[in-house]
Amino acid sequence: MKRIKIILGIISVMVLVFFATGALIKETSYIVQVQIDKPIEQVFEAFNTLNNKKYWIPELKSVEVVNENVGKTGSEYQLMIQNQDQKMLISEKIMAYVPNEKVTLFYNSENMLKTNDYIFSESNGLTNIMLQATCRSDSYIMSCLFPYFKGTFKNQDFSYLTNFKTFVEQ
Repeated sequence: MKRIKIILGIISVMVLVFFATGALIKETSYIVQVQIDKPIEQVFEAFNTLNNKKYWIPELKSVEVVNENVGKTGSEYQLMIQNQDQKMLISEKIMAYVPNEKVTLFYNSENMLKTNDYIFSESNGLTNIMLQATCRSDSYIMSCLFPYFKGTFKNQDFSYLTNFKTFVEQ
């Protein structure tokens, strides 16, 4: 009986910690960077060419233009992602667009709300892309989960930027 009480106590503490995570941590943030051996103008243009995304996001199956504005800011797209047998529709909106400096993208995918702030800079002919990402959710349960998956999110974004680097440097 004493073992059962100890096990139940441990489980109760773990559940409490899990649910406290969502109350204490409202969003998950991280930074990822990559340096590319190309001029900033070329990198920025390749990054923002809609048809190029398929070369660095392998799960991307299609991109549909919902609304495209002249200055890019406010443009909206629907991305179809297929990971194994699961298909997911993601809404992408360009929140900020400053040529050769910055692009801020907002993604809405079911219970995940993600903002990717890409900052471009150049030094000695190398272009640096710094991604400042934040993830949050309208769902309390998902808010509890996101901090535990921060490493996974960060690795995935690093993989995408590395794929982009490879694509641009070819």
